[in-house]
Amino acid sequence: MATTDLSPAPAVPRRPRPPSVREWLAPPRLGDPLLGWLAPLLITVFAGYLRFDRLGTPRTVVFDETYYAKDALALWKFGWEHNTVANADKQLIADQHANIWSGGPSFVAHPPMGKWMIAIGEWMFGATPFGWRFVPALVGTLSVLILCRVARRMTGSTLLGCAAGLLLALDGLEFVTSRAALLDIFVMFWILAGFACLVNDRDRSRRRLAELMERGPVTAHGPFLAHGWRYGAGICLGLACATKWTGLFYIGAFGIMVVLWDYGARRAASVRRPFAGTLLLEAGPAFVQLVVVALVTYVASWWGWIFRPGGYGRGEAASNPLWRPFEAMPDLWRYHKAMLDFHNGLDAKHPYQSWPWDWPVLRRPVAFYYTEPKGACGGTARCSREILGIGTPVLWWGALAALVGVLFIWLVLRDWRAGAIVLGFLAGWLSWFPSAFADRTMFLFYATPLIPFMVLAVVLVLGYMIGPAPVRAAGAHAAGAPRAEPPEPPGGPPEGYGPSLTETGGASAAP
Repeated sequence: MATTDLSPAPAVPRRPRPPSVREWLAPPRLGDPLLGWLAPLLITVFAGYLRFDRLGTPRTVVFDETYYAKDALALWKFGWEHNTVANADKQLIADQHANIWSGGPSFVAHPPMGKWMIAIGEWMFGATPFGWRFVPALVGTLSVLILCRVARRMTGSTLLGCAAGLLLALDGLEFVTSRAALLDIFVMFWILAGFACLVNDRDRSRRRLAELMERGPVTAHGPFLAHGWRYGAGICLGLACATKWTGLFYIGAFGIMVVLWDYGARRAASVRRPFAGTLLLEAGPAFVQLVVVALVTYVASWWGWIFRPGGYGRGEAASNPLWRPFEAMPDLWRYHKAMLDFHNGLDAKHPYQSWPWDWPVLRRPVAFYYTEPKGACGGTARCSREILGIGTPVLWWGALAALVGVLFIWLVLRDWRAGAIVLGFLAGWLSWFPSAFADRTMFLFYATPLIPFMVLAVVLVLGYMIGPAPVRAAGAHAAGAPRAEPPEPPGGPPEGYGPSLTETGGASAAP
């Protein structure tokens, strides 16, 4: 007698569906938007407390504040830098309204933007230590917020974004440069802001590209994309150059980066001729948005020298204000040649000087301030106070290992985030090597613009350690943040996605 097998048929494994164009180019961000702002803002408030607490202490001129605090005051008063009397520092500390000017305009080695920013604090709070340190502390604090948001956007994780902000808030070198009227904190701020604009533009433009590709057939070169956020990046990078010329290397590096991003996006969207489309529709506008806009911004930062006669090398100005920018350009060009000659000939020895290859290992820190106060030591015969410009060793030395890991992630796993981090670090580090070989005087705090990219390297590696759902718990514990994680959605992420770096979803590792 025949029998019928009524047992259920074996389940056929479900094949994950391939991602759509939109999912591949612009994966959805499933994190809580409110938490994505509140948590970084809390980290920023903490960073602000550290930077503004007793900001006017010590009540004296610290290290290179002797140049920039007085130059900033001169810009606000005259529109250009002015020579001062020999004991100007002591006079300002004793009386912020003291007349310290003597001898007409002075030659300066750096563009005016950073000094204009210092001058805003002096205008608000007077020519006091708190006044000239106010804006450096403000931009040092805002840098923490920007980095939180950039790291969150790049990793898709509020946890990692806040970790990045906390690491920056607690770094010793960023902390010290945020509390002194020097220029390097402004260079770091504007470079980081420009990078944030570019990362934001990458997400938005890829989302727009996906929308246009889904609507119907496009030309072989693909659609034209506006890239509005790149204008903001051009302004920020121009302001970085208008603070110190080192920003110029980031314009070149980021310009190459965005063209590669554009090519990768068109290729991922299956545009038939992605390379030609990138050259015809993306490269030209990118040059205008980053290079031309930065150049206009840079020249505009010299407005005080251009429109107000009497600056160094400026001479008389045309009676018609509309003509002054044009007739000032030859003088401005000669001024820049003199500035370049000064930097090329800067080889005076200094006890705190160091070379770029020393910076990552913190071989030679810089003493911004040192004193041995009498009567302030209690029963101790001798004591000292010091402001030491040095990075937090656990971050800097850990970043060395993280950068090696990030380089591997970029070259082997083809993760665009790793490539952007490596490029940002190298643009600010290797650019100093030719000057080092020419024996130019330089210091550890010149590495301040590198710190955000070192932090991003650390959090990206931590994200890979946390990893996807099967290894997330062990990875989180190894990364120092044990926590319960929700499981992956049924079926896992779409095929072709990169490693998940968030509690609720991953960011694509596409080019």
